[in-house]
Amino acid sequence: MEKLLIRPYQNSDEDAVIQLWTDCNLTVPQNDPKKDIKIKMDFQPDLFLVGAIDNKVIASAMAGYDGHRGWVNYLAVDPKLRKMGIGRRIMEDIENRLKAMGCPKINIQVRNTNTAVMEFYKRIGFSDDNVIGMGKRF
Repeated sequence: MEKLLIRPYQNSDEDAVIQLWTDCNLTVPQNDPKKDIKIKMDFQPDLFLVGAIDNKVIASAMAGYDGHRGWVNYLAVDPKLRKMGIGRRIMEDIENRLKAMGCPKINIQVRNTNTAVMEFYKRIGFSDDNVIGMGKRF
């Protein structure tokens, strides 16, 4: 994957990123991807990365750091290009950026039905913290 370029998201990536998230089954009715992108671009936009090959977006990761923990959302790799190290590379980039900010730990949330993704995260060093993710919508 020497052609892979990992770079910050640009506004011109919006349609391709939303299509990628749709192809990866990351979009759900309660989350508007356009709104999620806008919110991210207003806060730590340098932690919203895309992976591109020949200017085509094939991966994404949206991270943040609140001064206590780092978070990663919307990690996506084109389903046709999985198992080629792309997800690992974009996560390494995110981890390096978060470490440079002084972040001591990254948290992720994975739907409990997404066992393949859980296995990926285990392979790159994540483990189950034995917690339950809870949320409250405003």
